[in-house]
Amino acid sequence: MAESEWVLLAYRVPREPSTPRIAIWRKLRKLGVAQLGDGLVALPHDPATKEHLEWVAEDVVEAGGEATIWIARPGTRAQEREIVAVMAAEVEAEYEAVLEEARAAIQDEAPGPRKRTAARLRREVKRIRQRDYFPKRGYERALAALDKLDASVERDHAQEQEPAR
Repeated sequence: MAESEWVLLAYRVPREPSTPRIAIWRKLRKLGVAQLGDGLVALPHDPATKEHLEWVAEDVVEAGGEATIWIARPGTRAQEREIVAVMAAEVEAEYEAVLEEARAAIQDEAPGPRKRTAARLRREVKRIRQRDYFPKRGYERALAALDKLDASVERDHAQEQEPAR
């Protein structure tokens, strides 16, 4: 049997109006939930993730829907590994996109736009990290790419400051 506990949210939101349903979906996406089925999502269990899903459950009820929170364990280690793999792969893909954008910015952008791109990408990495429940190498690789981007901005800035000879 699997050993890790998960917090599950089983929910149903009315189709109309669509605005609350979309807002709830966006909140769940921002949390990085694993979609286990239609109206059933999961996060690794800890006090913070439980509280986050409780807040979403309140939003569901306020929208006229139904929601219940469960603490559960997957039936097998294989099922748990599959959930973890899907969640980790999604986050790793997001880190990879940041890494690629940072590399492209070093090659293609002037110092001013590069600096803005670096700041935006650092905010994005922070958002991704909040839903990175199973850290792998993506976070470190993204940070390293951003450090290189920052260094390229600093290098160009220093060259601009040098007196002409």
